[in-house]
Amino acid sequence: MKLTVFGATGGIGREVVRQALDAGHEVTAVVRDPARFTVTGERLEVFRADLTDPEALRGAVAGRHAVLSGLGARNRAVAATGIAARLTRPVLSAMDAEGVRRLLVVSAAPLGPVPPGQGVADRAVLAIVNSVLKDVYADLRVMERELAASATDWTSVRPPKLTNKPVTGRYRTVVGGNPPRGRSLARADVAHAMLAMIDDPSTVKQGVGVAY
Repeated sequence: MKLTVFGATGGIGREVVRQALDAGHEVTAVVRDPARFTVTGERLEVFRADLTDPEALRGAVAGRHAVLSGLGARNRAVAATGIAARLTRPVLSAMDAEGVRRLLVVSAAPLGPVPPGQGVADRAVLAIVNSVLKDVYADLRVMERELAASATDWTSVRPPKLTNKPVTGRYRTVVGGNPPRGRSLARADVAHAMLAMIDDPSTVKQGVGVAY
C-alpha cells in the first residue's frame, strides 16, 4: 500500500514509518524539519511541508491508500493551543481535495467509555489523570468531533498511558470502548495496531481502545 504518515518525527509516527517500511509499504513521511527525521528506507519519501497549509499537503496525500496521523500535543502547554485539532484540519481538507478517504489518528483512552466492571482504584486514577491532562483531552475531543463531521473513513485509536517498550503485537482492542484494566501500551504497539486496522472495516468511523 501507499501510506502517508503525519507526525512522523514523534514516537508513534516514527514507529508507524519503520513498521510500514518493514511490511513492504511505500511510505511518505510528512515533516516540518527533515533534520529531525532519521528513518531511512528505499520505499520512503520525506515530504517537507507547512502542516497548517492544506494546499501544501495535497501532494503528500494524493493517490495514497491511507493516511496515518500521530499529530498531537507533547505537553500540556502545547495542548492548550488546541494543536491536535488545529493540525488535523488541514489534513482533512487536503484529503477531501484529493479524494483520499482512509484516515487513522492517535487519540487517548479517556475519550472512550469507562469499561464495565472497572475497579474503584482504576476509576480514581482515571479521574486524577483526566483532571491533570484536561487540556490534552479537550483538544482531542475537538479533533474527534471534526473527524466525525468529515467525509473520511476515520478511526480514532485510543491508547492509555504510553511507554517506549518494544513492539509485541500482543494487545487487546475494543471497538467503541476500552479494554478493562488497560493501563498502558507501548508506542510501538500503538503503531502496530494502527497499521493492522487500515483494512479492518469494523474500525471505520469508530474510536478503538487499545491496551495490554
